[in-house]
Amino acid sequence: MKAFLEELVNQHRPSVGEGKLADYIPQLSEQDPTALGISVRTCDGEVYSAGDCPERFTMQSISKVITLILALMDRGGEAVFERVGMEPTGDPFNSIYKLEQAPGKPLNPMINAGALVVSSLIKGSTVEERVGRVLSLVRRMAENPKIELDHAVYYSERATGFRNRSMAYFLKEFGMIEDVEATLELYFQQCSIAINCDDLAQMGLCLARLGQNDAGEQVIPRELARLVKTFMVTCGMYNASGEFAILAGIPAKSGVSGGILASVPERMGIGVFGPALDEKGNSVGGVRLLKGLSRELNLSIF
Repeated sequence: MKAFLEELVNQHRPSVGEGKLADYIPQLSEQDPTALGISVRTCDGEVYSAGDCPERFTMQSISKVITLILALMDRGGEAVFERVGMEPTGDPFNSIYKLEQAPGKPLNPMINAGALVVSSLIKGSTVEERVGRVLSLVRRMAENPKIELDHAVYYSERATGFRNRSMAYFLKEFGMIEDVEATLELYFQQCSIAINCDDLAQMGLCLARLGQNDAGEQVIPRELARLVKTFMVTCGMYNASGEFAILAGIPAKSGVSGGILASVPERMGIGVFGPALDEKGNSVGGVRLLKGLSRELNLSIF
């Protein structure tokens, strides 16, 4: 397996030249555009990695999976899905267009507008407490207590997140968000949690085992692990989710730092990193790694 992963990374590393960094977040423009890595953790306890796996990067939109789990644990499905839908969208992840048609109700929790609503539903008396709860769940799923925020990325996002601010205030007009500034602070910080491929693979493994960690403890409810994997299939790769489902067939969630969290039910968790992005915001090399891995190991859930 390790030799195969190394072959995959070497095969697809040249493709990263087709992508570009997410330079609209200034700190992300400092990433190495040639980086590419993958980590696999199986339900049998095997661990394999290749490429630039030790490199740390921020979760960005991958954090939407974590906040959705927390909001559902805090509020229940009825309250969450009263404010955010369950349908895929063909629009970019940061689009405001469909909000005017709903009106005000984001189509799903994996686009920015939906994620802002979801984050606003996480319980806690202060932003710090709510961020701490998100961070705690990430650490428990990744089984890594050393995971922290990348404050440089957080400050960079907070200083330049004008579209997210616009969406948050638009959502407030329709009663979907109450405390806009607190929600934005939480959102910028959750996106700035720093992890690596191995952390993502362990998180994916937790979802693959329906919420259990290596010790067999139930970190998240089984039903929520199933539900979020469904959203990962239908909405996790932005407006390329349908194509990815057909060509790879793996529940996955990407982020604009170049990370991808993938989970193959009852088989493995996968973490991928490649910061050079395609026009839809997904890692160019990372997507190709996952397609190749799925094809070779017959990982598609369909």
